[in-house]
Amino acid sequence: MADFTGTNLTGANLENADFSRANLKGADLKGSICYGTNFSEADLKGANLEWAFLKSANLNGVNL
Repeated sequence: MADFTGTNLTGANLENADFSRANLKGADLKGSICYGTNFSEADLKGANLEWAFLKSANLNGVNL
């Protein structure tokens, strides 16, 4: 499992990235482009998703 705990991804282009089962606790994804991004079973507890573009993102089993 990839560990991105607390990572600053503000405004990042994460289009079609695979974060399945990743640890993104407390990560800052504010304004990031997550079109088609795979977050299945990822841990996004405490992550900042403000203004993140999540169209077609896979959020199955995500821990918020």
